[in-house]
Amino acid sequence: MEGLLAIFLGLGLSAACGFRIFVPLLVMSIAAQAGHLELAPDLQWIGSEVALLVFVVATFFEVSAYYVPWVDNLLDVVATPVAVVAGILVMSAAMGDIGDLSPMWRWALAAILGGGAAGITQGTTDVLRLASTTTTGGLGNPLLATGENVTSLLLAVVAVLAPWLAVLLMGLLVYWLGKRALKLGFRSRNAAPQSQGSPPTAVLHWRRF
Repeated sequence: MEGLLAIFLGLGLSAACGFRIFVPLLVMSIAAQAGHLELAPDLQWIGSEVALLVFVVATFFEVSAYYVPWVDNLLDVVATPVAVVAGILVMSAAMGDIGDLSPMWRWALAAILGGGAAGITQGTTDVLRLASTTTTGGLGNPLLATGENVTSLLLAVVAVLAPWLAVLLMGLLVYWLGKRALKLGFRSRNAAPQSQGSPPTAVLHWRRF
């Protein structure tokens, strides 16, 4: 049962990495220092004071950067592979409670489960931001960034306190965000032909005049 909870914990933290990379690492570091979370032996450094300070500074700059127009879109390009790596890292660290699991299998499972969870949520947010940029000209991106910040923090905290609930929340979020991304993408595709068709119509009316 403890092994299953450790996997759930890792999945929740990994999914949170898809929204913000350093927020789940910060939450994990705080939980480890408070004695609430036992990390894998080779990843004990995540709970150190130096790592905590680094995560605080990195979280501040990451969260702030997503409120800068167009920088958020550039960050998504870089954040996708980094989020996957962060998802693998937190998943492997969270499975430290599974004592009979060899390091090789722990990292293999972390790559599949943690990297996959982070990649799915990060990919969904990429589509949402692209659709928001297309439909609102970037004006809706700060609201989206705020939602991502809150979601990452909430999901990471819930994962530490109630791992099973974090997995349920992750599933609901992916489902809702996926539907939202498809809807926004469909609207943006429909808006493009209309905008492209306007100039010929105007020219036609001018010729008739």
